[in-house]
Amino acid sequence: MFPRLLAALAIASSLLLSYAYLGATGYLGEPQARGALHGQPLPGELVRSASRARAEAARGIGAVPGKQILFGDLHVHTTWSNDAYLASLPLSGGEGSHPPADACDYARYCSTLDFWSINDHAVSLNQRRWREIKDSIRQCNAVSPATNPDVVAFLGYEWTQANPLDANSHYGHKNVIFRHTDEAQVAQRPIYAETDLGPAAFNPPLLNRMFLPLQKWADRQIYQDWNLYMAEMEAEPACPKNISSADLPANCKEGARTPAELFKKLDQAGHDSIVIPHGNTWGLYTPPNITWDKQLVGDTQNERYQYLVEVFSGHGNSEEYREWNDRAWDASGKLICPDPRPDYLPTCVQAGRIIRQRCLDAGEDSGECDKREQLARQYAVQSLFPLATVPGSEPNDWLDAGQCKDCYLPAYTYRPGGSSQYALALGNFDDPGKIRRFRFGFMASSDNHTARPGTGYKERDRMHNVEGFAIADPAIRNFILRKSPGPMAFAVPVTDTLAIDQSLMMSHVERGSSFFLTGGLVAVHAATRSRESIWGALQRKETYGTSGDRILLWFDLLNPKPDSSAIAPMGSELALAHTPRFRVRAIGAFRQQPGCPDYSVAALGEERLQHLCYGECYNPGDERKLITRIEVIRIRPQMHPNENIADLIEDSWLTHTCPADQSGCSFEFEDPDFLRDGRETVYYARAIEETSEAVNAALMRCVYDDQGQCTRANICAASPMFTDPEEDCLAPTEERAWSSPIFINNIDRGPGPL
Repeated sequence: MFPRLLAALAIASSLLLSYAYLGATGYLGEPQARGALHGQPLPGELVRSASRARAEAARGIGAVPGKQILFGDLHVHTTWSNDAYLASLPLSGGEGSHPPADACDYARYCSTLDFWSINDHAVSLNQRRWREIKDSIRQCNAVSPATNPDVVAFLGYEWTQANPLDANSHYGHKNVIFRHTDEAQVAQRPIYAETDLGPAAFNPPLLNRMFLPLQKWADRQIYQDWNLYMAEMEAEPACPKNISSADLPANCKEGARTPAELFKKLDQAGHDSIVIPHGNTWGLYTPPNITWDKQLVGDTQNERYQYLVEVFSGHGNSEEYREWNDRAWDASGKLICPDPRPDYLPTCVQAGRIIRQRCLDAGEDSGECDKREQLARQYAVQSLFPLATVPGSEPNDWLDAGQCKDCYLPAYTYRPGGSSQYALALGNFDDPGKIRRFRFGFMASSDNHTARPGTGYKERDRMHNVEGFAIADPAIRNFILRKSPGPMAFAVPVTDTLAIDQSLMMSHVERGSSFFLTGGLVAVHAATRSRESIWGALQRKETYGTSGDRILLWFDLLNPKPDSSAIAPMGSELALAHTPRFRVRAIGAFRQQPGCPDYSVAALGEERLQHLCYGECYNPGDERKLITRIEVIRIRPQMHPNENIADLIEDSWLTHTCPADQSGCSFEFEDPDFLRDGRETVYYARAIEETSEAVNAALMRCVYDDQGQCTRANICAASPMFTDPEEDCLAPTEERAWSSPIFINNIDRGPGPL
C-alpha cells in the first residue's frame, strides 16, 4: 500500500512539474488579442465646432490666422509593452489587457485628441506583435477621411535604453515616430536598445514563472499567457551584425547600442521619422551624474531626426536645471556624500540621519552613532539604489531626499544634468570653427501604459490615470521581500550589481508612485488637420507642450526682418543684427463638465465607455480657466567650455502678470541686451493658469517647518498598504504650457539662417 502511495505521489509530482514547466515556457498560453476598434468617426459638426472655438479664441486675442492649434499625445504604450503587461496583471492590481485598438478608441471617444502615436517598447515586440500594431494603426486611420481626419494615428516605438551602472554608456529613452503608415514606408521591425543585461534581463526567472500559476490557481491562465509573452520575447534571434538594416532578414530582433547606431540604422532603412528623447531627468535607473554632454558628440546627435524633446509627461517635469547633485567627488576623485542645502537634501545624507536615529534609539552613545551615520552616508552614495542600504526602511522615512524641492512637478529623484534647460545651454567645441548645440523644440505627452492617449483632461481616477506601480497581492509582495532584512541600527553596502534584485527596488518603486501624474499633451500650429500638415509643424518645431490642459499658446518673433510685417513663430532659428522684439499670447483651457458627451456614449456604449474612460471623457464647457502670468526664460548658450551652465539660464528672465480675462493674455517685449552681448540667445515662454487641483500635485505630501524642510512625508502610493486606492491625492497646482524656443544668433551682416 505504502509503495503504491509513494508511486502515486511521484507520478502526481511529475505531472505537476511538467505542467508548471510547460506553462513557464509558454506552451499553455495564448497571445493577447489586438482588440477590435469601433469604426465610427466623430461627428463632423463636433470636429468643426472645436476648430471654430479655437479660431474664435485666436481672433479674440489677435493671433495670426491661417493655422489652427491641434492637440495630441506622441507617447503611448499598450499592454504589449513588457512593463505595461506586468502592471496589468492581478499581482499588480492591474485591470487586464489594453491592446492597440483600445488606444484608438480612447483617443477618439474619451480624450478626443486630434492626433496620437503608439510607442510600445521595441524590446517587447516580436514580428507578430509589430505586424498587428501596424494593422491596428492603419485601421484607426481608416475610420475617417485622410484629407480631413477626426483623429490622426502615427506609428512608432520606443528605443528604451538604460545603463544604471555607468553614466558614460547611459543614453536614456527615445521614441521613434514614422511619418507614414503604409508598409513600404515604415520599419520592417522596431529597433531595441541593446545593453549588457540583454533584452530579457528583467523577465522573472524560470522557477518563478513555473510556480506563479500554481500559487494563484484561479488566475493561472492569465499567468500562462504572460509566460508565453516572455517566451516569445526571448525566442526571437538577434539580427546579424554588419548588415544594412534594409537588408536584414524579417524574423530577427534588431538592436542598436547607442543613439549613433540607431540613427545609422534609420538612415539605412530610409523612412521619414522623428526621434524624440524623454526621461532624461528620471532618477530611478539613471546615474546621478548623467548629463547631455556625451549626446552632443559626433554621431550621437543627428539633427535630421532628433530635434524635439519631451519636457513633461506623466512621469513628471524635465524642464528645469539645478546645480546640486546627489553625488559629489573630492579633490582626489573619491566619491563622497554632498552636504545638504536649503533647497536640496541628498539621499545619502538622509540615509545617515535614519541610521543615526536608529542607533540612538537602540541606546548607543552619540560617538558610535556618528560613526555609523558617516558609514551609512558612504554606503548610500556608492549605490544606485541608496534606499536598499538602510534595511527595513519605509518610503516615508526618506522625506524629500533626492528630489527637486522648487521645480514644477519634477520627475522622481531628479537628475538636473538631463534637463531641457541644461541641453539648451550646452555647447560642444570639438570643431574649432563651429560650436555645436542642441536646438530642441518642446513637446509633452502622457507616457501612458494602459493604451490611454491624453489622460490629463480630468484630474481623477488616480489608480487608472497615473502610472504608479505596486505589488498589490500581499502574498506576492511578501515572497519578493522574503530575503529583505528588517530594520537595523546600521547600514549595509549594496553593490549596483545586486540592486537589480526586486526586493531591493521595492521602496524605490513605491516611493516613486507619488511622482506619477496624469500626463501632458503636445500641441502643433498646423494649416490643416491632415497627417502631412501635423508632420510639417513637428518638423518646423512649431510645437509646444502642456501639463495636460488644452492651453492655447503663441510665441512669435515680430521683427525677423527690419521694416517687414512678417513674423517668425516658435521653433524658428534666425540670425539678427538688430534688437529682437517678441509677442506671447495665451488662452486658458476650457473647464470640464462631468461625464461624457452623448456622441461618446452612442459610439462606444455604456459598458465599453466605462472600461476605457471610467465614465469620464473630455467634455468642455463654455468657461475657460484664467492665465495668471506669462514667464519668459532666456538662455545664452556656452561660448566656451568653461562657462558655468547655471549662470547661462535665466529662469525667469521676465514675468508678465495677466489681467483676469477669459479671453486670454498678451504682451510684447524686447531684449535690450542682445546687441550688446553679441552672442546666440534662446528664448521660450511659459503660460501659467490659475490654481487648480491635480492628482499627486503635492508629490510626497510633506509637512514643512519654518525653514522649508520636510519633517514628515505621506506618500501617495499605488500600494494599498500605504494609500487608500480610492484616494486621488489631489493638491493645488498651476497647469502650464511651454512654447518651443526661438533661437537667435547675433551677427553684424543682416538677417540670415543660423
